[in-house]
Amino acid sequence: MSKLFIVPTPVGNLGDITLRAVETLRAADLILAEDTRTSSVLLDHLGISKPLQSYHKFNEHAATERIADTIERGLTVALVSDAGTPGISDPGFMLVRSCVERGIEVETLPGPTAFVPALVNSGLPCDRFCFEGFLPQKKGRRTAFLRLAEEPRTIVLYESPYRVVKTLEAIAEYFPHNPMISVSREISKKFEQTVRGTAQELLEHFAGHPPKGEFVIVIEGNKGKRRKEED
Repeated sequence: MSKLFIVPTPVGNLGDITLRAVETLRAADLILAEDTRTSSVLLDHLGISKPLQSYHKFNEHAATERIADTIERGLTVALVSDAGTPGISDPGFMLVRSCVERGIEVETLPGPTAFVPALVNSGLPCDRFCFEGFLPQKKGRRTAFLRLAEEPRTIVLYESPYRVVKTLEAIAEYFPHNPMISVSREISKKFEQTVRGTAQELLEHFAGHPPKGEFVIVIEGNKGKRRKEED
């Protein structure tokens, strides 16, 4: 039966892929990949040879309906991103929505995503949290930080190495409660590292250790707002 499978792939260590993900990729008629070169490395490692087609943020608007047509014609399609779970700060949402609207079955496999281990490892409350992904780079960035400064839940952000310092500077400027922060990089990879402290302490750390790799920033929520909600 034709179906769309959403297949998470390792965010670093290739050993993190699940047996079910391997079985699904082997059974698929077509694999959609954010970057076919990146996915080819994983598929070669797993000994899987399947037709690959690009599906990324620059072509998803044009390609979504065509791919849904392909599934309706009877093919089983698997969607992967470069790393982690498709749809989480990666392409995937538009295709899932299109399939749901058409009545095409969608099945999402559980698997790796960078923010969960970073959140748990932070030592900050993870019973309630909000995931913001990548914040706006320019327009709306200040507004986003002012909004998050009032957020009582733990906050999770993704950030590139080029903006980690700017993000910490913004937290120091806009978060009057001086929250504790946990910054993790290269989750599950050889040089995985987590550093914790206030925004100022982390800025001092990165002044001597230039940021490298992909980052997850976990920020303590506004304790004053949280206490009011709990009361």
